[in-house]
Amino acid sequence: MGGGVGMGVGVDCDVLVIGGGIVGLSTAHALSRLAPGTRVVVLEKEAGPARHQTGRNSGVIHSGIYYRPGSLKARFAVSGAAEMVKFCAEHDIAHEVTGKLIVATERDELPRLHALVQRGRENGIPVRELGPAQIAEYEPEVRGLAAIHVGTTGIVDYGRVAAQLAESSGAEIVYGGTVDLISRRPAGVAVRTTAGTVVRSRVLVNCAGLQCDRIARLAGDEPGMRIVPFRGEYYDLVRPSLVRGLVYPVPDPAFPFLGVHLTRGIGGGVHVGPNAVPALAREGYGWGTISPRDLGDELAWPGSWRMAARHWRYGTGEIRRSLSKRSFTEAVRRLLPAVTSADLVPAAAGVRAQAVLRDGTLVDDFLIREAPRTVHVLNAPSPAATASLPIGREVARRALAALAAG
Repeated sequence: MGGGVGMGVGVDCDVLVIGGGIVGLSTAHALSRLAPGTRVVVLEKEAGPARHQTGRNSGVIHSGIYYRPGSLKARFAVSGAAEMVKFCAEHDIAHEVTGKLIVATERDELPRLHALVQRGRENGIPVRELGPAQIAEYEPEVRGLAAIHVGTTGIVDYGRVAAQLAESSGAEIVYGGTVDLISRRPAGVAVRTTAGTVVRSRVLVNCAGLQCDRIARLAGDEPGMRIVPFRGEYYDLVRPSLVRGLVYPVPDPAFPFLGVHLTRGIGGGVHVGPNAVPALAREGYGWGTISPRDLGDELAWPGSWRMAARHWRYGTGEIRRSLSKRSFTEAVRRLLPAVTSADLVPAAAGVRAQAVLRDGTLVDDFLIREAPRTVHVLNAPSPAATASLPIGREVARRALAALAAG
């Protein structure tokens, strides 16, 4: 991995990637594989990689069962899961293909569960339907009317994966400066950070995650969306023996969230969550973190109000579970009746960078847009970590096309 660039020093490169999360680092890694010799710089405002979405999730390698056949999410998650397992094996990163259960606990969930079976088969994913007795064979403490077993789901530490991608990419990675100026001209793009670093590049790639819409606007492009942050709050299970593997509820297809689930991690502990509540800052990992700028941007965007008007009932339930451990426990008990409030201890939260359109639509698929000499990744929440290798390749191809055209 390249060393840091000092204060006020200019750097010249072919492709500049803004954002040192797993998608930005996968893009840098793909550029080195697709076009060896391409000079790549990655700017990351934090002191190291994967400090936000990448390093603050449940560590699941998703199968791709939930996503609309033919969508980028479906294609990239299915291929990305297999690639992620191979990448981890090649680089000796701890991982495990565990499989998972998706469990229906109410009768009105059964049609949605059957629809997931069909969707999984359309996406080429091995799916097995289970009755109550078969659920108990996999998870003795879990109760449900029916379930499906998805064989290709796994677990990994994405922070480790991101660090390996950074090392393998050969890119110059510059930590510790926020981008505050972008000047795009016919001959190239110049970017300045608050640390005084100036980078001149032929092509710019925006993988800034929670800040991606702001980077797009700094570059002079109106992205047509805004990031609305949703905090996912987790607990750790005091009695991890209650859960053998991964257990999920049947998700509501109206939302891009999967509901409160149980995830046995690489270290053997069990994560419970997340819920999804509006965050009061883009990097607001607790109710006490409030950013007037972030809130102001969110309230000024018409889509935020339209989204709230459409989904307030769902949001109210999520906030109630956030503020009341008892309500959160009740949600978990639907799947795992043996759990009590005393079994749950707070764990680190994450924030999802959710793109919302002007009409209030929650963008469901990955969203990649192009502008002169620029590629913007504008929506890449879960399963972006699972799909990061194919996403990075797709973004890298577009960047190389812009390079060739320029």
